[in-house]
Amino acid sequence: MSLSFNDRPFGLTRRPLGLLGTLGLVLASGAAFAADYPFALAGAQYEVAPRERIWDGTVEAVNEATVSAQTAGRITGILADVNDFVEAGAVLIQLTDTEQRSALKSAQANLLEAEARAAEAAADFARIEGMFKNETVSRARMDQAKANNESAKAREASARAGVSAAREQLDYTVIRAPYAGIVSRRLVEIGESVGPGQPLMTGLSLQQLRVNVDVPQGMIDSVRQIGKAVVHYGDTDIAAQSITFFPVADAASNTFRVRVNLPQTDVVLYPGMFVKVGFVVGESQRLMIPVSALVRRSELTAVYVADGQGGIGLRQVRLGHTYGDRLEILAGLDAGEQVALDPVQAGIYLKHSRAQGADHEQ
Repeated sequence: MSLSFNDRPFGLTRRPLGLLGTLGLVLASGAAFAADYPFALAGAQYEVAPRERIWDGTVEAVNEATVSAQTAGRITGILADVNDFVEAGAVLIQLTDTEQRSALKSAQANLLEAEARAAEAAADFARIEGMFKNETVSRARMDQAKANNESAKAREASARAGVSAAREQLDYTVIRAPYAGIVSRRLVEIGESVGPGQPLMTGLSLQQLRVNVDVPQGMIDSVRQIGKAVVHYGDTDIAAQSITFFPVADAASNTFRVRVNLPQTDVVLYPGMFVKVGFVVGESQRLMIPVSALVRRSELTAVYVADGQGGIGLRQVRLGHTYGDRLEILAGLDAGEQVALDPVQAGIYLKHSRAQGADHEQ
């Protein structure tokens, strides 16, 4: 379990707090600047952002299963291997089907015989019934014909069920993927004889994933009350689709298991990976600027800051967390300072200004 308890913004509310926030909004409008710049500016301002507590979590697949043999046979083909992606219903393994085909043909022949006998019994019953109405046969003969008819119908239904069972056994010789996913383990080889219940192949779906997190009992009430979480993976944040809280604590670690269910996303995560999961536990104010204002040059992170008199300079800043199109600044900027939203144009403007200054000095 991670011991990192850094506060990070989960979402942003652009609501100024106190004098600094108000100053940020005034300067952000650009009204305090006497000079015009050939590119857009934005003011650094304080914004209300939820505060997080972060713990490590483990990714797991919602759908993960091992397919097993449902009939006896020898493996004649393996059409998927480890790390192969398969569609739902795709053929994974093929078994010999000689016995199953023979059983199906026998069941179909039995059905034909049963249908013929049922038709004969039905005709005989119709004839006897007519004679009984004319009082030319006894009640006993009538009852016997009726019983023969019902018995023939039952044998026909049994034969039809036998055909369905035989056809199902034949279908079992072709093992298909229960859902779209990736093969994670192959447990058999071509030529092996298998029996019902023997595991053949394991696969999982990456379309539905979740993250298991162990939350200390001292924080579970806050986490449960707010019920919001985000998974941090690299520079990407994935908001939880829903959260499931386990009602019993682990006696050894005194933690509660929390399951964070993820939406379908383009971010590639695999079961077993460790990720950071942040749970919202409150709010705090953060100094924010648009992400587009950031300049990255090797190890340097900086922004172009305008002085309001036509000048501009590149200033290094220390970054916090990125959320959407907003970026937290931990050091290097003050509330209300204006930054260029187009660093490329700002760089050209600065270079041109320096060139003009050099000409004047000459």
